[in-house]
Amino acid sequence: MGQLQIIVFIKQIPDPEGPTDAFKVDPEGKRVVSVGIPPVINPFDENALEVALHVKEHHGAQVKVISMGEQLAQPVLRKALAAGADDLILLIDPNFKDLDSYSIAYVLSSSIRKIGSYDLILTGRQAGDWDFGITGLLIAEILHIPAINLASKIEIEDGKVLVEKLNYNGYEIVKAPMPALATISGEAGELRYISIRSLQAVSKKPIKIYNVGDLGVDHRNLRTRQISNIYTLENKRNCSFIEGESPQEKGEKLALKLKEEGII
Repeated sequence: MGQLQIIVFIKQIPDPEGPTDAFKVDPEGKRVVSVGIPPVINPFDENALEVALHVKEHHGAQVKVISMGEQLAQPVLRKALAAGADDLILLIDPNFKDLDSYSIAYVLSSSIRKIGSYDLILTGRQAGDWDFGITGLLIAEILHIPAINLASKIEIEDGKVLVEKLNYNGYEIVKAPMPALATISGEAGELRYISIRSLQAVSKKPIKIYNVGDLGVDHRNLRTRQISNIYTLENKRNCSFIEGESPQEKGEKLALKLKEEGII
């Protein structure tokens, strides 16, 4: 068996740790718009990248990172190279805007076929913006390879991938032949610290950029998400003061008030 080939998919999203007032709802465009905060790599995809780097350190591997979108920020995604990935591939095309999960999986699968050989594909368990959590499994279905969901730890043993995953009663061990795909849960651990010097070192490293034509994708087969409605929940609060001569009386009045309001 030659050197392991690992592919990690990462998604650029608005920073989920940003303040609530940095996100605005566009009801006409049916989308959430971030204002004044830079994009980040999806935290669950960072978990997947950390697992890939762990395998690289212990078994030897080449790690390729792929990100797809309409407008990708290269400085943000180069963080993957600074962490230790070997190659960064960006899939950029206007046709990649607001695609549904199957179309995303179709495009990503096409990028894998263009790369050619691979042993292990890693994705985050879900994206921090839409939280669908199905794209990784759809990729495995399209490629006809085994898929293991919610992995917290991965090892390579005798040409097979050994996955530890959590369940309600503890954890279970799953073994699958490679090539295989695993979605990585947050329990796998955060991405390692990346220094400014490491970021500077990869700032000019060549990256590959592919569009629809490069991947051999027919844009007519791509479908966009269909959103019926999107709105901001109203946050109304009413404050009432409970009066009484004693704590006991106040407590009784509070209980009656809560019962009248249907809270208890």
